[in-house]
Amino acid sequence: MKKKIEILAPARDLIGGMAAINSGADAVYIGAPQFGARSNANNSIEDVAELVKYAHLFNAQVFVVINTILYDNELETCRAMIWELYDIGVDALIIQDMAIMEMDLPPIVLHASTQANNRDADKIKFLKDAGIKRVVLARELNLHQIKTIYDHADVELEFFVTGALCVSFSGNCYMSVANGERSANRGSCAQNCRLPYNLIDGNGDTLIRNSHLLSIKDLDVSDQIPNLIEAGIVSFKIEGRLKDVAYVKNNVSYLRQKLDSYLEGSDKYIKASSGKCTYTFDSTLSRTFNRGYTDYFVNERHSSIGSWESPKSKGQYIGKLIRTVGGAYEIENGELLNNGDGLCFINENNEADGIYVNKAENGKVYPNVLKEIKDETFIYRNNDAAFIKIVEREDSAIRKIGTTLLLTENENGFELIATDEDGNVSTVKLDHPKEKTKTGESIEENIKVQLAKTGFTPYSADEINVMFTENWFLPISKINEMRRNVFDQLSEIRLANYVREEHQLVKTSHPYPETKLDFMYNVSNKTARKFYERHGVTEIEKAFELQWDPGKSRVMTTKYCIKYELKKCPIHQKDIVGVKVKEPLVLKQGELEYKLKFNCKPCEMEIWEKDAEFEIEEDHFH
Repeated sequence: MKKKIEILAPARDLIGGMAAINSGADAVYIGAPQFGARSNANNSIEDVAELVKYAHLFNAQVFVVINTILYDNELETCRAMIWELYDIGVDALIIQDMAIMEMDLPPIVLHASTQANNRDADKIKFLKDAGIKRVVLARELNLHQIKTIYDHADVELEFFVTGALCVSFSGNCYMSVANGERSANRGSCAQNCRLPYNLIDGNGDTLIRNSHLLSIKDLDVSDQIPNLIEAGIVSFKIEGRLKDVAYVKNNVSYLRQKLDSYLEGSDKYIKASSGKCTYTFDSTLSRTFNRGYTDYFVNERHSSIGSWESPKSKGQYIGKLIRTVGGAYEIENGELLNNGDGLCFINENNEADGIYVNKAENGKVYPNVLKEIKDETFIYRNNDAAFIKIVEREDSAIRKIGTTLLLTENENGFELIATDEDGNVSTVKLDHPKEKTKTGESIEENIKVQLAKTGFTPYSADEINVMFTENWFLPISKINEMRRNVFDQLSEIRLANYVREEHQLVKTSHPYPETKLDFMYNVSNKTARKFYERHGVTEIEKAFELQWDPGKSRVMTTKYCIKYELKKCPIHQKDIVGVKVKEPLVLKQGELEYKLKFNCKPCEMEIWEKDAEFEIEEDHFH
């Protein structure tokens, strides 16, 4: 059996989900009416049901995200919603809260969300043994760690391939809730990491002013797809349930083409759904929302990953500003620009600034507002008007399931048989008198032309055969009617033959790898507590949201390191460090103030509230 490899796309809503499927996604993930980690990307049960039906036609799957932590008074609502999702045919749920593992559930497949902070092989093996079918890995892992997890846990693994990065280990960021009660674990992150900060050292000197010091670039590990597959990844996930349709279509089509060229001729791997896609645009990741790209840690730590100038989309690099003449800019490669484009540059205060192109002609760009930009400044396009206009069109990505058609005759007339690429067969009969054509000539070519018109159906007629004993005549209207009916019926057959994987959870009691859980395990209800206790945990701290002590808490743990970005890492950059920075380093933004703690052994940085007390590690180990 070949192993299925999947592209998993985000769906903000029904329209976005259908666009993702049409662009080649093998699966989509979408929010339900509540309990998803993007509270402004929720959808009605009816819309999810509609998406399920559309996806299943192409043998694509729909996963629903229920990945917030739950409070006691929400558990029953959540359980009832899960039954509704099961009843409409959803393929799997992506969950964070272990309370769901204790509920009376239908036999629906469960995936562990990246919000469950999946980076430890023993804990991932524990989840598999508890009945979790797939684990969405932490984005911070490298290829070697992924392979180790796969060999140890033997569970389906999903990994992010493109999109925005959380600077924190997912599920372990409490910055938002500590600043104003908006919890990221409850779906309403305030994105404090994207704010500008001043960096102040232990002497009180300001090292960097007004810079987005926790804002990091977006992820793109698409070049690593072959290595990731060999390491055990079966699903490549695109981040972006809040992004627009153009972003989703651009990302999906880009990855579809990349993955297809890798899978072609493979004797081990196969794509996970049906149909072929055609596009009217050349997908390029830099042409829709991005903050510049990094491969993060997939190949270890080797280059800067910060996007300090701005948390906004920088877009595609166009060229340098040559000069400003009259009311216009002359820009290198200016002929690439179009009316309506948005341009981005970094101004003299080291802030991201932008203009709109009112008119682009003869290499000159006339902006909506003429701003003073220094010659030689790098110019980026972060809104590519012409490209987005093409991509947004409904017919810019079309997906068709291949079929073979055979028109033949029977005692009472004719029958049309459609066989699709997955072996489903649909037959329609037409009772009709058999009369020879007036001229006695065959009308086979005309018949083929009519049968090939698959139009707005999800099918293409790749091969058409007509087998008649005589040159029979058939009115065009009857040929068209048979074609319509055979495809309508084929869709019903495909949906009826769709096999949803089911898994009935059985309560387990094997030991959890830890016996004491701190607040970072996000236990926010009695049922999750019961789950852990049954698996041998003896001490459980309440979730941060329920016990927060203002002013002294650790609000983030991250693999991203400001010392490294400053080229002051005592381990990876010891040859170029020069003068050490005086700690503790502090981030300040208006009233907000955080202390940074560097744990060099696991190579992590912690962010603490300003009144926290901790020891500063000396860099004496190598």
